[in-house]
Amino acid sequence: MNALADGRPQLARRSFLGLGLGAGAALLLAACGDADTAGTGAPGSSGTLKWGWALPTSWDPVFSSAGWDVHVLSLVYAGLTKLDEHGAAVPALATDWTYAPDGASVTFRLRPGLTFGDGTPLDAAAVKKSLDRGRTDPKSLVAPQLVHVAEVTATDPGTVVLHLTQPDYQLPNLLAGKTGMIVNPKAFEADAAALATAPAGAGPFTLTSYTLNTKAVLRRNPGYWDAASIKLENFELYPLPDATTVVAGLQSGQFDVAQIPGSQVAAAKAAGLEVQVIPSLVVAVLDVNTTKAPFDNPDVVEALKYAIDREALLKTQLFGFGEVNHQPFPKGYVGHDPGSDDLYRYDPDKARALLAKAGHPDGVDLAITTTAAQGLPEQLQAQLKQVGIRATIEVVPAAQATQIVYVQHSKALFTDQFAGRDSAAQAFQVLFGDQGLMNPGRTTPPELKDAVEKVSRTPLDSPDYPKVLQAATALAVRTMPNVFLYSVPRLLARRRSVSQLPASTVVQRFEGVSVS
Repeated sequence: MNALADGRPQLARRSFLGLGLGAGAALLLAACGDADTAGTGAPGSSGTLKWGWALPTSWDPVFSSAGWDVHVLSLVYAGLTKLDEHGAAVPALATDWTYAPDGASVTFRLRPGLTFGDGTPLDAAAVKKSLDRGRTDPKSLVAPQLVHVAEVTATDPGTVVLHLTQPDYQLPNLLAGKTGMIVNPKAFEADAAALATAPAGAGPFTLTSYTLNTKAVLRRNPGYWDAASIKLENFELYPLPDATTVVAGLQSGQFDVAQIPGSQVAAAKAAGLEVQVIPSLVVAVLDVNTTKAPFDNPDVVEALKYAIDREALLKTQLFGFGEVNHQPFPKGYVGHDPGSDDLYRYDPDKARALLAKAGHPDGVDLAITTTAAQGLPEQLQAQLKQVGIRATIEVVPAAQATQIVYVQHSKALFTDQFAGRDSAAQAFQVLFGDQGLMNPGRTTPPELKDAVEKVSRTPLDSPDYPKVLQAATALAVRTMPNVFLYSVPRLLARRRSVSQLPASTVVQRFEGVSVS
């Protein structure tokens, strides 16, 4: 997802969060409060959950520019489908869906009596208008995901049919995220621009007030299709605090739940807080532009992959939380290819040999572009030096990084994090497509295009689907320049007054969560 990296949203734009280091903070924060007060008698114990997370780039899913936003937008919007804890599409606004035998269309049947948060009926006509807006608005950021949809028809108030230009069995997954969030036509037909700060959906909550960059206040939507699973009456959303103050904020009741970096896990536990380590699709990655020297030589790209000690990076950057990863999907996810585990295990001798083969026996000079000089870039710089890669660190403003790296394509090597996508084929498009945002070189081998096309043409429930998807993963890892480093779990600390959170791999959900 275009997102900030799972943990520190200010450090990246498109992946979920780079978990920042809080050196020396653990002992200090552990002494800030009494562990016994963590869940009793403080603010946040009256059915209101206060979440320290991130505010969205826009409350309009069609123009939201960060994949990270999906977590927040899922509070106020619903789609025809949603993803279960393992990332598989399950019914939501639609009770079921059926593909035509030739895959030329897919029919969704809606639940009866659906309404938007303002009470407006949510029927097939509304779904059609919402999806058509997403796929035809000239500035839509979800339109690329709907290119295989030729037409949307509402055959009756409870039935929506998507007519396709070619079979695309990824749509149930795609429609579970921002691409398929149903927006009230009454709102965008009256004032579409207002949706940026005033969402109009049919999700578990409705927004009651919003202070830009400061706070969002939401209230339970009794008309939500699964309202019985929503135990929280009120929900407050705040920007994520600094790593060195997040535990103190949880202790004081400023937050009930907050994302924390690995550096703060010990402090959170010492303060009497519960900590959940939830697997996610986030993976740290180096984006390589193969049109820029020295990476226009494939041997240099391969040398880079072998020159990195991922285990050392994981231990230092995430304090050991997460796993070393050589591919875009984590273990346990259907797209994870077991044959690619340890594919580029740290081998400095091989890295030096590849550099020599590339015509650089005395090493090579390059720049690491990043939005934060400390932490990962410095550790990479030190590791690369050991094999003769002399790297300088170039810091660009986070707000300009997307433009510089992925629009202007002006940088050779960039540190980032990728947060997966609702659909595996969508993830391939973003990472490896010839127009993919995270493919600054904009080249894709024909055989990889064919492999991804086969993924889209294979039904999700086919016994062949895992094999087809993993084959595409294996091919991508071996033919594309992206250097994957380690998976990044979602580390959530919560007060004792908050019940356990669903361990949702893709999107953090709150069904069944209560505050006492």
